Amino acid sequence: MFRIAICDDEQYFREQITEMLQQYMKEKGIYYEIHSFRSGRELLELGIELNQYQIIFLDINMDEIDGLLTAQKIREHNKEIFIVFVTAFVNYSIDGYKVDAIRFLLKSNKNMQEHITECMDAIHQKMQYEVARKEFVFCEGKRKISLDQILYVESKLHKLELHIMEEEMVVRTMYDTLNNLEAYVGNRQFLRCHQSFLVNMKYIKSVCRYEVVLYNNKKLPIPKAKFKEIYDAYVVYKGEI
Repeated sequence: MFRIAICDDEQYFREQITEMLQQYMKEKGIYYEIHSFRSGRELLELGIELNQYQIIFLDINMDEIDGLLTAQKIREHNKEIFIVFVTAFVNYSIDGYKVDAIRFLLKSNKNMQEHITECMDAIHQKMQYEVARKEFVFCEGKRKISLDQILYVESKLHKLELHIMEEEMVVRTMYDTLNNLEAYVGNRQFLRCHQSFLVNMKYIKSVCRYEVVLYNNKKLPIPKAKFKEIYDAYVVYKGEI
């Protein structure tokens, strides 16, 4: 799943970029979340939670904290986020390269949709991002879904409950074992944090005090005897992405 932040002090441009990104994601069949911020300060107040975003679209000309300073602050803690500057001017390129911006998009350009498409294609290629889909036989019917849509899976009363992000969070059930499902998804982004839980590491906010905390603040238990093993696996995963 792509998580994207748009930071612009003008609502019109926040909405415009959001609509263009939504069109791109729909055409590519990519599951995504887009969050909007009205200022660099509002964005930076997220602190460590900034790391949930792969891409940030930043307006350069904002009051109080401009886009360049915001990008510098982001780079102090994260070198991997793709930063895309959006500006009404064209004379910021040298400063932008200092924070490793991947693109500069000119506001109100009649070809802006094409430029966003090109920009996202470039990021997509750099990430080597693939939409992995699997078919599942749920009690509610057979469905093919992206593995990125699965937040976590719980084994309960001889059934599996898959917590899936669609238009809203839904729970789908199936008769199977967690061992079989873990082998079926065959994806290194999933972690067996407990005998009864399989979690998508993309959505882990922290691992501490014998529990996994997800970005939606859901907490999953970790057995004390396996805490170091689980913690080390998560650290390795974070180091690879």
